[in-house]
Amino acid sequence: MKIQDVLLSDYGEASSIPSPVNQLMTDFAVDFRDGHDINLGVGYVNERTIPHQQIQHACEKVLAHPKKYRASLNYGGAQGSRNLIESLRRFHIENRIGGITEQILNRRDIVIGANGATSLLESITHLLPAGIVLTADPMYYIYCNNLERKGFRVTAIPEDNEGLDAERLRTKLKRLGNEKDAIRFFYVVTVNNPTCTILSNHRKRELVDIVTRFSHEVGRKIPIFFDNAYSDLVHDSTIEPLESALCYDTLDIVYEIGTLSKILAPGLRIGYLIGPKGRFLDSIIQRTSDIGFSAPLINQEIASYLLDHGIEVQIQKVNNGYRQKAKLVKAWMKELLGDNIQGCRGGSAGFYYYLTLASVTTDITSDFFKFLTRTTGRGEFDGPPGSQHPKVIYIPGEHCVHPEGEMVEVGKRQLRISYGFEELPQIHEALKLMKSAITYSIGLT
Repeated sequence: MKIQDVLLSDYGEASSIPSPVNQLMTDFAVDFRDGHDINLGVGYVNERTIPHQQIQHACEKVLAHPKKYRASLNYGGAQGSRNLIESLRRFHIENRIGGITEQILNRRDIVIGANGATSLLESITHLLPAGIVLTADPMYYIYCNNLERKGFRVTAIPEDNEGLDAERLRTKLKRLGNEKDAIRFFYVVTVNNPTCTILSNHRKRELVDIVTRFSHEVGRKIPIFFDNAYSDLVHDSTIEPLESALCYDTLDIVYEIGTLSKILAPGLRIGYLIGPKGRFLDSIIQRTSDIGFSAPLINQEIASYLLDHGIEVQIQKVNNGYRQKAKLVKAWMKELLGDNIQGCRGGSAGFYYYLTLASVTTDITSDFFKFLTRTTGRGEFDGPPGSQHPKVIYIPGEHCVHPEGEMVEVGKRQLRISYGFEELPQIHEALKLMKSAITYSIGLT
């Protein structure tokens, strides 16, 4: 009798096939050559922004004061370190982050994720029943792929220059008809990944109002989650200070997900959720307990110390660095790619530019992609076997737009590039290679 393979759940079956971006990055990682190939696809922060010495100093201080930072090398509670939660409260109130006041936070609670902000997003998929999730297009593809593997149906609404288009959202809600009862939550990235479009305060208030009215219409609270991963990285001084969506919440449906990865270090794995006290937050805490008690307590205490000692200087340093890089990269794109760029978003916050090319496709079957990955099959462009010319990694727009949304066709001419991880000389070289890739593509058409 033939023995069958291990039985998998529906999620297990879906996860046995890597997502397109997972496969893409895995393929590159296998033969990526440090110092030779150029990675504009990875969403890593720049190493120079990580305060290595301050983290070491903070660790020493935490270990030297066990009375305040109790049992910091042991297990922690599922809600998170009380020191870190209090530090986050002070950070938001004293620095007027998003206009948050003590009164606003007194009605809400803070929960620390088990493994960064992503673990909180992942927990949502376990705690809410499968159904429809509404988000912006282009979408945060990593989480939206996760949602669909979990059985959710992602409905993506195109964004404009202020974020998720409110009028299109209203139209979509009307057209859903009886399906509106299947809506489970709204997911909005305030500085969108991949486009780095900044959700304006006006649009944020408008979205909260839409979801509040819709909750009354269906007779139950429908949460709206604002992912603030890049909100501390608004480095363009002409942008109005971002307000917290919590300030607009009259129905206790707004939740904000924050992270210290972008302003301190991703390796600390500190993500947090702020939201109304109640059953949902209680379920998040229990979920954290189920998957490992809490984030490493020593990391939480280090983060608490850093928030209490010089975080304002650190944020300013990080933003100054990204501001300089954004300006130079934009000038180089104009110089090297010029009229080949039909549209460009980003450069004011975070560390991505999202480009729409005028006539050249960027998907993994395109000549543009093949040139930059050295897979054209022509030696003069690819280089000799075993010693290929430098490769350039980027995220094709086809992976960033929803496959059943309105942006599928234009997505084939789009790409996300990061100016975060690589240093400026490498980025400049990558853009020169992209210019050559466009010339190569146009020459074949």
